[in-house]
Amino acid sequence: MALTGRTALIAALGALLVGLLLPSWTGIGAVLLPLLAAVAVDLLLAAPVRRLVLERSGDPTVRLGEATGVDLLVSNPSGRPLRARIRDAWYPSAWAPGTATTASRHRVTVPAGERRRLTTPLAPTRRGDHHAGQVTVRSLGPLGLAGRQANLDAPWRIRALPPFTSRKHLPSRLARLRELDGRTSVLTRGQGTEFDSLREYLPGDDVRSIDWRASARRSTVAVRTWRPERDRHVLIVLDTGRTSAGRVGDAPRLDSALDAALLLTALATKAGDRVDLLAHDRTRRAAVAGRSPAEVLPAFTDAMALLEPALIETDLRTLTSTALRMAPQRSLIVLLTGLDAHQVQDGLLPQLPLLTKRHEIVLAAVSDPRLDELVDAPRTTVRDVYAAAAAEQTRADRRRTANLLTRRGVTVLDAPPESIAPALADTYLALKAAGRL
Repeated sequence: MALTGRTALIAALGALLVGLLLPSWTGIGAVLLPLLAAVAVDLLLAAPVRRLVLERSGDPTVRLGEATGVDLLVSNPSGRPLRARIRDAWYPSAWAPGTATTASRHRVTVPAGERRRLTTPLAPTRRGDHHAGQVTVRSLGPLGLAGRQANLDAPWRIRALPPFTSRKHLPSRLARLRELDGRTSVLTRGQGTEFDSLREYLPGDDVRSIDWRASARRSTVAVRTWRPERDRHVLIVLDTGRTSAGRVGDAPRLDSALDAALLLTALATKAGDRVDLLAHDRTRRAAVAGRSPAEVLPAFTDAMALLEPALIETDLRTLTSTALRMAPQRSLIVLLTGLDAHQVQDGLLPQLPLLTKRHEIVLAAVSDPRLDELVDAPRTTVRDVYAAAAAEQTRADRRRTANLLTRRGVTVLDAPPESIAPALADTYLALKAAGRL
C-alpha cells in the first residue's frame, strides 16, 4: 500500500479543524474514520499491480553520445482501469546527465483490458552494456488517496557502441584511395604492384611502364597501368593493458585507439582488404576474424563496446604469439599501444624479429598534447621549470623509443587523440601506394 500527498494534506487539514473546533476524541474520530474509509475504498478500486504485463522493445544499440528510446508496453488485463505512476529504473550511466529523475517517471491511464506504450529516453555516457532495473508501478484509486505498489521485472539491455567520431575523415581518405586505384578523372595513373590494364602511352608516363611485347602487336606504344594490392590481410591489435588506461584529456587512451581502429577498418574494407581484430593484455579480451566485408565494421564495433582498460602489464610475448596465429601469412599488423620506454625495450623489442620477419608492422601510440603545453608555457616559478623539464624529458624518451623501433623496421606513429585516426589512415594509404602490403 502507498499513501499519496493528497491523503497527508487532508489529514493535516483535519487535524487543524480538530484542534480549533473540536479538540477531543470525538473530533479525531469524526475526521479519521471517514479518511480511513476513503483510503480503503481507494485501495479496493485500484487496479491490481501484480497482474500487469510489461513488455519492452526498441533499438538494442546506440552510439555513445547519441540519444535513443526504449518502449515499455503496459498491458492491463484486469477489469479495473489503471491509473498509475511508473518509475522505469536504469543504471545511472544510461541517462543523460541531470535527466534521470524526470526521464524515468511516467503517468499513464490504461482502461481495463487495454494497453499503453511509454517511451523512456536514454543517452548513455559510457561504452558497454546498460541493463534495465525493476519497474516500480503505483496503481492509484479514483480518489487519488492511496494505491497499490509493486516492483516488476522487465529485463532489457542497451549496448553503447564507440562513437566513431573519426568517420568524418573517411570521405577524404576514400577519395585518395580512388586516386590510387586510378579511377578518378584526373590524369594520374593508379599506383601499386598489381597489374590492372594496358593503355596508350601519353607524354609524361614512366618509360619503365612500357610493355614492349604488347606494343609490338599494335601500332601504338602501350604502357601498363597498376593498382594497389587487393585482398591483403590487415590485423589490428589493441593493447588493453595498463598504458591504455592513461587519460589524455577527459578520456582514456583506449578510446582514441578504438576510434583510430574503426577508421582504418572502414578504409581497408573499402579497399578490398581483409581486416581482423585482436584485443589483448595478459589474456585475449576480444577477437574478430573471418568476417565478410559487410559484417566487419558492425562486428568490430560490437566487440569494442565491451573493452575496458585493465590495470595490469601487458604480456607482449603472449600477444605476439596470438597475433602470429591469427596472421599466418604476410600481413599488415597495426599495434595500438604505448611508447613507454620500459615496456617497449623489455617487452616488445625481443618479440620484434618474429613480427618483422614476415609482416609489415605499424605501431600507433596516443600522445598527450599537455606535454607540448607544459614545454611552451611561461616559466615564472620553480614549479613551472620543473614541469617543463619533466615534459621535455618525457617527449625525448618517446622520440628515442620511436627511433629505436624505426631502425628495426617498424613504422611508428605518435599523435594526439584528435590526429591519431587520420594519421593511421594516411599511413595505410602510403604503404598501399608503395606496394608494401
